[in-house]
Amino acid sequence: MRAKRPGRSNRQRRARIPTLAKGDNRTEIMMVMRRLTFSLPVALGVGLAVLPVAAPVFGPAAASAQTGAQTGAQAGTQAPAAAVGPVSALYAALQQIQAATGSSFAQRAQILAPVVDKVYDLETVLRASVGLRYGGLSGDDRQKLLSVFRQFTVARYVSSFKPGGDARFNVNPAPRPSPVGSDQIVTTHIGSTDDPDGTEIDYVMRPGPQGWHIVDVLLNAHISQVAAQRSDFSSTLASGNVQNLISLLEKKVKAFSEG
Repeated sequence: MRAKRPGRSNRQRRARIPTLAKGDNRTEIMMVMRRLTFSLPVALGVGLAVLPVAAPVFGPAAASAQTGAQTGAQAGTQAPAAAVGPVSALYAALQQIQAATGSSFAQRAQILAPVVDKVYDLETVLRASVGLRYGGLSGDDRQKLLSVFRQFTVARYVSSFKPGGDARFNVNPAPRPSPVGSDQIVTTHIGSTDDPDGTEIDYVMRPGPQGWHIVDVLLNAHISQVAAQRSDFSSTLASGNVQNLISLLEKKVKAFSEG
Protein backbone atom coordinates (compact mmCIF):
# COMPACT_ATOMS: atom_id res chain seq x y z
CA MET A 1 0.00 0.00 0.00
CA ARG A 2 1.32 3.45 -0.93
CA ALA A 3 2.35 5.38 2.16
CA LYS A 4 0.68 8.73 2.76
CA ARG A 5 2.86 11.79 2.54
CA PRO A 6 3.46 13.30 5.97
CA GLY A 7 2.17 16.68 6.94
CA ARG A 8 -0.79 16.86 4.56
CA SER A 9 -4.29 16.99 5.98
CA ASN A 10 -7.43 15.77 4.20
CA ARG A 11 -8.33 19.41 3.64
CA GLN A 12 -4.99 20.03 1.92
CA ARG A 13 -5.39 16.96 -0.29
CA ARG A 14 -8.85 18.04 -1.38
CA ALA A 15 -7.54 21.50 -2.20
CA ARG A 16 -5.20 20.01 -4.81
CA ILE A 17 -8.05 19.00 -7.09
CA PRO A 18 -7.92 21.41 -10.06
CA THR A 19 -10.59 23.67 -11.44
CA LEU A 20 -11.44 22.37 -14.92
CA ALA A 21 -14.12 24.87 -15.85
CA LYS A 22 -14.69 28.42 -14.70
CA GLY A 23 -17.53 28.73 -12.24
CA ASP A 24 -17.39 25.12 -11.02
CA ASN A 25 -17.74 24.72 -7.29
CA ARG A 26 -15.57 22.26 -5.37
CA THR A 27 -18.11 19.42 -5.48
CA GLU A 28 -18.52 19.77 -9.24
CA ILE A 29 -14.76 19.79 -9.75
CA MET A 30 -14.37 16.58 -7.77
CA MET A 31 -17.11 14.97 -9.86
CA VAL A 32 -15.37 15.99 -13.08
CA MET A 33 -12.08 14.47 -11.96
CA ARG A 34 -13.82 11.28 -10.90
CA ARG A 35 -15.68 11.09 -14.21
CA LEU A 36 -12.41 11.53 -16.09
CA THR A 37 -10.63 8.83 -14.12
CA PHE A 38 -13.43 6.30 -13.66
CA SER A 39 -16.03 5.11 -16.06
CA LEU A 40 -19.53 3.96 -15.16
CA PRO A 41 -21.24 4.64 -11.84
CA VAL A 42 -23.02 1.64 -10.37
CA ALA A 43 -26.32 3.51 -10.55
CA LEU A 44 -26.20 3.37 -14.34
CA GLY A 45 -26.38 -0.41 -14.21
CA VAL A 46 -30.15 -0.09 -13.80
CA GLY A 47 -32.40 0.06 -16.86
CA LEU A 48 -30.28 -1.00 -19.80
CA ALA A 49 -32.93 -0.77 -22.52
CA VAL A 50 -31.59 0.55 -25.81
CA LEU A 51 -32.05 4.32 -25.89
CA PRO A 52 -32.03 6.62 -28.91
CA VAL A 53 -28.51 7.87 -29.50
CA ALA A 54 -27.67 11.24 -30.98
CA ALA A 55 -26.29 11.31 -34.50
CA PRO A 56 -22.66 10.16 -34.54
CA VAL A 57 -20.16 12.95 -34.01
CA PHE A 58 -17.08 10.79 -34.33
CA GLY A 59 -15.20 9.75 -37.42
CA PRO A 60 -14.60 6.06 -38.13
CA ALA A 61 -12.26 4.21 -35.84
CA ALA A 62 -8.75 3.38 -36.95
CA ALA A 63 -8.67 0.53 -39.46
CA SER A 64 -6.81 -1.73 -37.07
CA ALA A 65 -6.28 -1.48 -33.30
CA GLN A 66 -2.92 -2.05 -31.67
CA THR A 67 -2.29 -5.44 -30.12
CA GLY A 68 -1.46 -5.57 -26.42
CA ALA A 69 1.28 -8.21 -26.62
CA GLN A 70 4.76 -6.83 -27.20
CA THR A 71 8.09 -8.57 -27.61
CA GLY A 72 11.30 -7.68 -25.85
CA ALA A 73 12.86 -6.84 -29.21
CA GLN A 74 10.17 -4.26 -29.96
CA ALA A 75 10.60 -2.67 -26.54
CA GLY A 76 14.35 -2.57 -26.93
CA THR A 77 14.15 -0.51 -30.13
CA GLN A 78 12.09 2.26 -28.54
CA ALA A 79 13.66 4.71 -26.11
CA PRO A 80 11.60 5.04 -22.90
CA ALA A 81 11.79 8.85 -23.18
CA ALA A 82 9.63 8.59 -26.30
CA ALA A 83 6.77 7.32 -24.12
CA VAL A 84 6.14 10.93 -23.08
CA GLY A 85 5.20 12.00 -26.61
CA PRO A 86 1.67 10.53 -26.77
CA VAL A 87 0.74 12.00 -23.38
CA SER A 88 1.97 15.43 -24.44
CA ALA A 89 -0.04 15.11 -27.66
CA LEU A 90 -3.18 14.22 -25.70
CA TYR A 91 -2.77 17.20 -23.39
CA ALA A 92 -2.15 19.53 -26.33
CA ALA A 93 -5.46 18.38 -27.83
CA LEU A 94 -7.26 18.87 -24.49
CA GLN A 95 -5.87 22.40 -24.33
CA GLN A 96 -7.12 22.96 -27.86
CA ILE A 97 -10.69 21.90 -27.11
CA GLN A 98 -10.60 23.84 -23.85
CA ALA A 99 -9.69 26.96 -25.82
CA ALA A 100 -12.35 26.36 -28.49
CA THR A 101 -14.82 28.93 -27.17
CA GLY A 102 -18.13 28.85 -28.99
CA SER A 103 -17.56 25.41 -30.50
CA SER A 104 -20.10 22.60 -30.31
CA PHE A 105 -19.58 19.26 -28.61
CA ALA A 106 -19.44 17.62 -32.04
CA GLN A 107 -16.74 20.00 -33.25
CA ARG A 108 -14.59 19.38 -30.17
CA ALA A 109 -15.07 15.63 -30.52
CA GLN A 110 -13.87 15.83 -34.12
CA ILE A 111 -10.71 17.57 -32.92
CA LEU A 112 -9.99 15.08 -30.17
CA ALA A 113 -11.03 11.74 -31.72
CA PRO A 114 -8.04 11.29 -34.08
CA VAL A 115 -5.66 12.13 -31.23
CA VAL A 116 -7.26 9.49 -28.99
CA ASP A 117 -6.90 6.99 -31.85
CA LYS A 118 -3.21 7.83 -32.12
CA VAL A 119 -2.18 7.88 -28.46
CA TYR A 120 -4.35 5.12 -26.96
CA ASP A 121 -4.28 1.38 -27.57
CA LEU A 122 -8.05 1.25 -27.14
CA GLU A 123 -8.40 -2.45 -27.91
CA THR A 124 -5.92 -3.37 -25.18
CA VAL A 125 -7.71 -1.05 -22.73
CA LEU A 126 -11.08 -2.56 -23.65
CA ARG A 127 -9.83 -6.15 -23.46
CA ALA A 128 -8.40 -5.55 -19.99
CA SER A 129 -11.57 -3.72 -18.90
CA VAL A 130 -13.87 -6.54 -20.02
CA GLY A 131 -11.64 -9.35 -18.73
CA LEU A 132 -12.00 -13.03 -19.61
CA ARG A 133 -15.39 -12.52 -21.26
CA TYR A 134 -13.71 -10.58 -24.05
CA GLY A 135 -12.21 -13.78 -25.47
CA GLY A 136 -15.67 -15.29 -25.83
CA LEU A 137 -17.12 -12.43 -27.89
CA SER A 138 -17.64 -12.81 -31.60
CA GLY A 139 -15.59 -10.70 -33.95
CA ASP A 140 -18.66 -8.64 -34.81
CA ASP A 141 -19.49 -8.01 -31.14
CA ARG A 142 -15.91 -7.01 -30.43
CA GLN A 143 -15.95 -4.49 -33.26
CA LYS A 144 -19.27 -2.97 -32.14
CA LEU A 145 -18.07 -2.76 -28.55
CA LEU A 146 -14.73 -1.22 -29.55
CA SER A 147 -16.49 1.40 -31.68
CA VAL A 148 -18.79 2.57 -28.88
CA PHE A 149 -15.96 2.36 -26.32
CA ARG A 150 -13.96 4.73 -28.52
CA GLN A 151 -16.89 7.15 -28.64
CA PHE A 152 -17.27 6.86 -24.87
CA THR A 153 -13.58 7.62 -24.29
CA VAL A 154 -13.66 10.70 -26.52
CA ALA A 155 -16.98 11.95 -25.14
CA ARG A 156 -15.77 11.65 -21.54
CA TYR A 157 -12.77 13.87 -22.28
CA VAL A 158 -14.79 16.42 -24.27
CA SER A 159 -17.38 16.62 -21.49
CA SER A 160 -14.71 17.04 -18.81
CA PHE A 161 -12.60 19.73 -20.50
CA LYS A 162 -15.11 22.36 -21.57
CA PRO A 163 -14.36 25.62 -23.40
CA GLY A 164 -13.22 28.36 -21.06
CA GLY A 165 -11.77 25.86 -18.59
CA ASP A 166 -8.75 26.58 -16.45
CA ALA A 167 -6.97 23.23 -16.55
CA ARG A 168 -3.16 23.32 -16.62
CA PHE A 169 -1.16 20.28 -17.71
CA ASN A 170 2.31 19.40 -16.45
CA VAL A 171 4.14 16.37 -17.87
CA ASN A 172 7.27 14.93 -16.28
CA PRO A 173 9.72 14.39 -19.17
CA ALA A 174 11.35 11.40 -17.46
CA PRO A 175 9.15 8.27 -17.45
CA ARG A 176 9.81 5.52 -14.93
CA PRO A 177 9.76 1.75 -15.52
CA SER A 178 6.56 -0.07 -14.71
CA PRO A 179 6.81 -3.19 -12.55
CA VAL A 180 5.05 -5.01 -15.41
CA GLY A 181 7.00 -6.03 -18.50
CA SER A 182 8.44 -3.30 -20.69
CA ASP A 183 5.78 -0.71 -19.84
CA GLN A 184 6.75 2.79 -18.77
CA ILE A 185 4.81 5.19 -16.54
CA VAL A 186 4.54 8.86 -17.42
CA THR A 187 3.76 11.11 -14.46
CA THR A 188 1.62 14.19 -15.00
CA HIS A 189 -0.34 16.70 -12.95
CA ILE A 190 -3.55 18.44 -13.94
CA GLY A 191 -3.88 21.69 -12.04
CA SER A 192 -5.14 25.23 -12.47
CA THR A 193 -3.88 28.78 -12.29
CA ASP A 194 -4.55 28.88 -8.55
CA ASP A 195 -3.27 25.34 -7.93
CA PRO A 196 -0.51 24.49 -10.44
CA ASP A 197 0.40 21.17 -8.76
CA GLY A 198 -3.15 19.87 -8.97
CA THR A 199 -3.85 16.14 -9.03
CA GLU A 200 -1.40 13.47 -10.15
CA ILE A 201 -2.59 11.52 -13.20
CA ASP A 202 -0.17 8.87 -14.47
CA TYR A 203 -0.25 7.02 -17.79
CA VAL A 204 0.88 3.43 -18.32
CA MET A 205 2.60 3.33 -21.70
CA ARG A 206 3.30 0.21 -23.76
CA PRO A 207 5.66 -0.08 -26.75
CA GLY A 208 4.51 -1.62 -30.02
CA PRO A 209 5.24 -1.64 -33.74
CA GLN A 210 3.68 1.83 -34.09
CA GLY A 211 5.36 3.34 -31.04
CA TRP A 212 4.17 3.95 -27.48
CA HIS A 213 0.48 3.90 -26.55
CA ILE A 214 -1.57 4.49 -23.41
CA VAL A 215 -2.94 1.26 -21.90
CA ASP A 216 -4.10 2.53 -18.49
CA VAL A 217 -4.57 5.73 -16.49
CA LEU A 218 -3.71 5.95 -12.78
CA LEU A 219 -5.25 8.46 -10.39
CA ASN A 220 -2.85 9.52 -7.64
CA ALA A 221 -0.29 7.10 -9.09
CA HIS A 222 -2.10 3.88 -8.10
CA ILE A 223 -5.87 3.88 -8.75
CA SER A 224 -6.31 2.11 -12.09
CA GLN A 225 -8.96 3.26 -14.55
CA VAL A 226 -8.91 -0.17 -16.21
CA ALA A 227 -9.55 -1.89 -12.87
CA ALA A 228 -12.46 0.45 -12.13
CA GLN A 229 -13.93 -0.18 -15.57
CA ARG A 230 -13.51 -3.94 -15.16
CA SER A 231 -15.60 -3.84 -12.02
CA ASP A 232 -18.32 -1.83 -13.73
CA PHE A 233 -18.29 -3.80 -16.98
CA SER A 234 -18.38 -7.16 -15.19
CA SER A 235 -21.66 -6.37 -13.46
CA THR A 236 -23.17 -5.19 -16.74
CA LEU A 237 -21.98 -8.31 -18.59
CA ALA A 238 -23.12 -10.71 -15.86
CA SER A 239 -26.09 -11.77 -17.99
CA GLY A 240 -23.72 -12.72 -20.80
CA ASN A 241 -25.32 -10.24 -23.22
CA VAL A 242 -22.77 -7.83 -24.65
CA GLN A 243 -25.57 -5.64 -25.98
CA ASN A 244 -26.20 -4.53 -22.39
CA LEU A 245 -22.73 -3.01 -22.20
CA ILE A 246 -23.00 -1.51 -25.68
CA SER A 247 -26.31 0.11 -24.76
CA LEU A 248 -24.94 1.43 -21.50
CA LEU A 249 -21.94 3.04 -23.21
CA GLU A 250 -24.23 4.55 -25.84
CA LYS A 251 -26.31 6.01 -23.03
CA LYS A 252 -23.22 7.54 -21.47
CA VAL A 253 -22.09 9.05 -24.78
CA LYS A 254 -25.50 10.65 -25.19
CA ALA A 255 -25.40 12.01 -21.62
CA PHE A 256 -21.91 13.44 -22.11
CA SER A 257 -22.88 15.12 -25.40
CA GLU A 258 -25.89 16.78 -23.77
CA GLY A 259 -24.14 17.78 -20.55
